[in-house]
Amino acid sequence: MKVLIAAASFPSSMSGLQRHAFNTARYLLQHPDVSEVHLVVAPWQQHLVEESGVDPTLHIEMHVAAMDRSSLSRNFWYYRGLPKLAAQIEADVVHFSYPMPVNAAAFRCPTVVTLHDLYPYEIPRNFGFPKVIFNRLVLQQCLRSADAIICISDATRRLLKRYASTRVWNKSVRIYNCVEAPSQCSLDSPIPAWRGEPFVFCVAQHRRNKNIALLIEAFYRLKHRIAAGSELKLAIVGIGGPESNRIRGLVSRLGLQTSVHLLQGLSEMQLQWCYARCEALAAPSITEGFGAPVVEALLAGCRVVCSDIPAFREVGGKHCRFVALDGNAAESLADALFATMGSPAQEPVRFPQCSAPVFTEHHVALYRGLLASASDRRLPGASPTLRATMPERYSR
Repeated sequence: MKVLIAAASFPSSMSGLQRHAFNTARYLLQHPDVSEVHLVVAPWQQHLVEESGVDPTLHIEMHVAAMDRSSLSRNFWYYRGLPKLAAQIEADVVHFSYPMPVNAAAFRCPTVVTLHDLYPYEIPRNFGFPKVIFNRLVLQQCLRSADAIICISDATRRLLKRYASTRVWNKSVRIYNCVEAPSQCSLDSPIPAWRGEPFVFCVAQHRRNKNIALLIEAFYRLKHRIAAGSELKLAIVGIGGPESNRIRGLVSRLGLQTSVHLLQGLSEMQLQWCYARCEALAAPSITEGFGAPVVEALLAGCRVVCSDIPAFREVGGKHCRFVALDGNAAESLADALFATMGSPAQEPVRFPQCSAPVFTEHHVALYRGLLASASDRRLPGASPTLRATMPERYSR
């Protein structure tokens, strides 16, 4: 089968969406039922494929979408350009790596979308007004039009049930993100002028739901509490966003310019370096769809302090130190970091449900079901509704 993965998006630096799309392409092509994988990126994202660590011998066919960085151009290309590309390469399945407008009538094959979160409803401040209204409309149009919806966690699937119709929810399945520890680690520090100082690590875009401002406040309190506080650093990796100015202003106001490092575009090997050497990973998010950094950190044997939210409970279980975000959350987070930094290192945690073989088999099973439904639909008297068919063990 030929699979077309649409991954073109706004960021020019590596983010969770791009990593997910590249991993999907990489692992699908290793399945015997998948003959070709085509990957669509934006013109400003061509370098990211190489940076992602995708094996060049896999022969993923890359296509560059004719779009500019405006929302209008990107949405228009997805609605008009993607169906044409799918027809040109005779794709068997088109997989949207995140919600974008779907011109269902223009596709000759089934369409799948990966739903990472419901941020337009849960955290509208991520988008601002009136952009959030537009994002909600695009999200709902995509969910109604796609033939199947992959939710990356049970937490996300429960939220989908709250914010979408029963018909939409019935098209959804849960397939966890693929998260595997890289076999290699960078030899050099990605933290500028690092000389072995202890540091707290965080992987988060500069968006409201990531709660970076709370982490910086907690870090400020933590520095004044420990003996080596003057040397303690905080490394935050993530692309800029609506919260960037607020974050930089807070760092300056608290006098943390030499202690807080805002980084972006780190490679997988550099991320692994940080997980291996940090005192703890901090993940204070207000809401999340999955929590890949938490899984990555636990795979690396890293101590994890995270907010007590459903997605983190689902993946972190008994292996994390959870912090409630009510009351004096900054003080509670500082307390948790202080206690965690003084605790023994933990053994790496296994996540078989997030392994590449499981991830790939679940996707291919979903594709098979959609193609079978499409074939049945063409038979006389068949139902005109295309439904996602997938073994029960894959969807719960």
